[in-house]
Order: sequence, then C-alpha cells, then structure tokens
Amino acid sequence: MSIESKVRQIEKLFERLDAEISEFQTQTNLNCVAGCGKCCTKPDIEASPLEFLPWAFHLFLNGEAEKTLIKLKNTSSSICHIYQPLSLLNSGNGRCGNYQYRGLICRLFGNAANSDKYGKLRLATCTIIKENQNIDYKKTEEAIGKGLYVPIFTDYYMQLNQIDFYLGNTILPINHALKIAIEEVLNYYIYRPLPNGFQNAS
Repeated sequence: MSIESKVRQIEKLFERLDAEISEFQTQTNLNCVAGCGKCCTKPDIEASPLEFLPWAFHLFLNGEAEKTLIKLKNTSSSICHIYQPLSLLNSGNGRCGNYQYRGLICRLFGNAANSDKYGKLRLATCTIIKENQNIDYKKTEEAIGKGLYVPIFTDYYMQLNQIDFYLGNTILPINHALKIAIEEVLNYYIYRPLPNGFQNAS
C-alpha cells in the first residue's frame, strides 16, 4: 500500500474519531481547559509511528521533513517535539504545534476509555479535569457505566493496526515515533516519483 493510501485511511479514521469525540463532549460537558498543555509535557508519552504518518507526509509535501528529522535526531528532550509552550516560563500552558496532524494518543486521551482489570470502562483523563470538572466527570463515569458510548483506546488502535500492522503496533517514546514516521516517508520516496503536483518535496 502506498504512503498516500495509508495517510488517507488514517485521516478517515481520525475523522470518525473526531466526530465521536465531539458528540461525547456535547453529552458530557467535559473539555480540556483552554491553553492547557500539561499532558503534552509528560516525558513518558508513547505512540506509534503510524499515527503520525499524516504529520510526516504533510512535512514532506511542504519541504520540512529533512529539517525536522535533523532536529529530532539532535534533541535530548523527551517532551513531544510538536508541542509548543506558549510561555518558556510555564510549559504547562501551551498548544500543539500542528493540531490538525496530532496523533491518535493525543486525540484519545481525555475523550476515551480503557478497561480496568474487572472489564469495566474507565475514562482516561487528567487530574485537572477530574478536579476542576468533578461533577461532570463523576456524572460521565456513571453514564459510561450505564452504557453511554465512549471511544475505546484498544478499539481505535486495532483499527489503526489494520492499516499497517508493523508501524501501528510499534509503540515508542513519542519523539522516536515521530522520527520513524518521517524516515518512513522519506525512504518511500527515494526511488519513487513524488505525489502529483509536487516537484521539490522533502
């Protein structure tokens, strides 16, 4: 399967998820605090290269892939390379540097559930939402227990894996996943023609 086909399938998967998340947020009133980026500053976030393939492809088409790859190879930071704090003094307040192309883990966290050891669905979200939106959070947990639909992490990762099992099932520290995603795109086009309409991508 071509890189372009994989990217289209991933984007369709993300579109479905985004619609489900929008409906879930409408029903629960739970939302991330505007400007908050605390979860993005966790140093142990892991992701698959596949969920960032659309991001890497976007960089490639805009001539930013090689430059970004060099930055990733030279960084010692474990915080997501795409994350951009609004203030150097407060890295907890910030935004995604490329929100449209954020990964699956970024979309799911706070808006999806995992099963606990008893098979009960538990909303995976942050302490800030649990504390600052406590009433809505508790109501949501109860509603999920009574059957309210919520996206499930494993379901979406299984769907992602069907697009490319190896890249989707390889879970790495996030900056390593970003690097592999870019390398995948660059390596694919070494001996292949560029996508239609693009002459100098990389």
